[in-house]
Amino acid sequence: MKKVVEVLANREQLIDRSLEIVLSKISEAIAERGLCTIAAAGGSTPEPLYRAIAAQDLPWDKIHVFWGDERYVPLEHPDSNQKMARLAWLDRVNIPASNIHPMPTGAGDPAADAEAHQTELQQFFKVSEGEFPAFDIILLGIGDDAHTASLFPGTAALEVRDALVTVGNKDGQPRITFTVPLINRARCVMFMVAGASKQPALAQIFAPAADEMTYPARLVQPEGELWWLLDAAAGEAVK
Repeated sequence: MKKVVEVLANREQLIDRSLEIVLSKISEAIAERGLCTIAAAGGSTPEPLYRAIAAQDLPWDKIHVFWGDERYVPLEHPDSNQKMARLAWLDRVNIPASNIHPMPTGAGDPAADAEAHQTELQQFFKVSEGEFPAFDIILLGIGDDAHTASLFPGTAALEVRDALVTVGNKDGQPRITFTVPLINRARCVMFMVAGASKQPALAQIFAPAADEMTYPARLVQPEGELWWLLDAAAGEAVK
């Protein structure tokens, strides 16, 4: 694993640097494999990145967009990660509808929807049961509690090692999420973290030793590159 930690002066520079890395990885993936697979993150921090990506002249037919996690709400719900990315990015570019792969949330059964999305991933990446595909880019953030995707402290989802997708849980509310081994198979994982409120979590994530079940982002150790991009306020925790 190649780990890079960068502290940027402010959120604007954080977005600029994130865009630079994402564009580089998109270009690299298309040159090497003919397409790029990217898993988007939710939350407010990456939204300006998505708007910046939308302003680029890219080969959209060669880019496939997925999500690392999703709240268990209808796709048009204001809290939907997928809806946020569509409004900021995907609705603004000429990307084929078949290249957009939202997590399903309409079955009324989170486990069934997680299994259906796992099947979609297996078919798209042409992997067998028990194999984990390698995304080109997985974008992640962290919460103040050190969760990432929908892998929350002390929840069963953290221990799933035999599936690509599982059901996460936040205060009794189900979510759908990539599993730890799927995230760790990625060629590039990029965390974007902003704000002083993230300092306590980052201090534990970067500590020489801490409980992974309490600080789930510590579990992210990809086979490829791991980027931590922090603004100055968050970066105080890792100086």
